[in-house]
Amino acid sequence: MVEHAAPGTVREAYDAVAATYEEMFRDSLRDSPLDRAVLGVFAEVVRAAGGGRVADLGCGPGHVTAHLDGLGLSAFGVDASPAMIGLARRAHPHLRFDVGSMDALDIADGTLDGVLSRWSVIHLPPDELPAVLAEFHRVLAPGGHLLIAFSASGGPAHPTQVFDHAVAPAYRWWPDHLAALLRAYGLAETARTIREPEPTDRRQFQQVHLLARKA
Repeated sequence: MVEHAAPGTVREAYDAVAATYEEMFRDSLRDSPLDRAVLGVFAEVVRAAGGGRVADLGCGPGHVTAHLDGLGLSAFGVDASPAMIGLARRAHPHLRFDVGSMDALDIADGTLDGVLSRWSVIHLPPDELPAVLAEFHRVLAPGGHLLIAFSASGGPAHPTQVFDHAVAPAYRWWPDHLAALLRAYGLAETARTIREPEPTDRRQFQQVHLLARKA
């Protein structure tokens, strides 16, 4: 049985593997054209709405934040792991990176044009996710966009499933279930992508991106 992990435990776990994580994932977008395409669509809809200020929440070592900056967005990163933020600041000194928690963001109401949450909610137990979605809604401006990525659960009969992640216990979500939670917090789904696992993937989970908009 996989036990829930306290937030501090998750933070410490990522602090411990930060350097290895950076080495493993710094070039991950180069090898994933679909992920680049999804991020490109996210950047385009944010710019089309007349904005460009975007927070990459759970930014890790900052490589995706830097990618968003390269797409013309005013992007900054937030992560709970001080070690990850230290790596991000060293690798991308021209960008802003802050230590922070997704359930209590130091960001004023309605000031963001976009929020990216790329596999950053997977360590949240189901009862803690609503508070984070409420924060996403709070910091987004009207018409702002959220792009959230996660692994899919096994089906609608099991809307959430815990699994033994390499760093800390994590959760998978059935896409329709998570989309319904987003709607409950004022974030209407506008698009989704589902990538089937590659034969070489260690875990045979579908990878999901949901794009949503604040009314």
